[in-house]
This record gives sequence, structure tokens and C-alpha cells, in this order.
Amino acid sequence: LTYSFEGDEMQFAESMDGLFQGFAAALFVMYAMLAIPLKSYIRPFIILSSVPFGMVGAIWGHWLLGLQVSFLSICGMVALAGIVVNDGLVLASFIQAYSRKTASLPRAVQLAGEARFRPIILTSLTTAAGVTPLMLESSLQAQFLIPMAVALASGVLFATAVTLVLLPSLYMIVEDLRHAFRWLIRGESFPTSAPSAPSELRPDPRLSA
Repeated sequence: LTYSFEGDEMQFAESMDGLFQGFAAALFVMYAMLAIPLKSYIRPFIILSSVPFGMVGAIWGHWLLGLQVSFLSICGMVALAGIVVNDGLVLASFIQAYSRKTASLPRAVQLAGEARFRPIILTSLTTAAGVTPLMLESSLQAQFLIPMAVALASGVLFATAVTLVLLPSLYMIVEDLRHAFRWLIRGESFPTSAPSAPSELRPDPRLSA
């Protein structure tokens, strides 16, 4: 005896398969686009690490509002991946630029947190505020779009809060692992403390806008 889902269930399963395949392809393209300017195979993974947290935030938003996760909710999570990566890229590019000037990754991470905190927060808040009217819409014609708006708003807010803490921490962890690998394989000395940056070095105001 065999059984199979047909009709609407079969079409839904085919749509989900196509959506997941497209999402996997989009993640690969985003990784390639991040690896080229950053000139690294590992740092793009650091930026993309915030994508799962955005999906967690989207699911929590559905739970808080008592909504069920629908196909449009998943579409919103897929769109959310590109928005979340933008925040990580803004922070990572600043760290990359100032790590060359300061010769100290911890100092570059500190400067990036100070200079990029406000732009990242404002970008996320404006994104969430842009879809808030759709979340509050009471028209029957717009009800099916509310889950997608909830996924975008709650996901981007939660992922932003995680990104501001997770991404700098992962940068430092990867740097420690790199020094440990060099010490283990090549016998190079493991730095006990990062060199301090010149006191006159401050973030470029043009990069803080």
C-alpha cells in the first residue's frame, strides 16, 4: 500500500522545494559577493551567521502575535536574509578597514562598534517601521500579507541586536583561532595582548554617517 499527497498539498510541497532551492542559491551568491571584497573565505561566514537569528526572531514574532507560519511568512524570512546581511556587512567593512590602520583587531572592533552602532540601529528601525502599517492593517484584502510583514519586522530587529554582539565576538574568536593555528603549526608566538592604536587615530567622520 502506498499513499501520496495530491492537489493543493502537492503544489505546496513543490513550491516549498523550489523556495528552498532558490534560497540556497541566494546564500551561495551572497557568500561569493562577500568573499570577493573582503578577500577571505571565513569572514563571509561570520556575516552570514546572523541569518539564522533573523529567522528565529521572525518565528518569535509570529508566536507573540499569535500567528501561524505560512508560505508568505517563509517568503518574508527569505527576503529577511538580504536585509540582515546588510547590517553585518556595514560592521565588517568598517572592521576590515580600520584593522589595517590600527594594526590591532580589538581596537578596530571597538571603533566599529562606536561608529556603526547608530547607522545600523536606525537602518533596522526604519525597516521595521516601514512594514508596521501593513501589520496593523485590518482590511480583509491585506490579511494574508501580515505574516510576511511580521517576519520582516521582528526578524530584522532581533537579528540586529544579535549582530551587534555576535559579529564582533566572532571576529575576535576567529583571530584567536588563527593565532593558535600559527602557534601550533609554525611555532609562532601567540600574542598575549593586542598592540594599542595611536591615540590620535579616530574614526573617519565620513564612515560614521
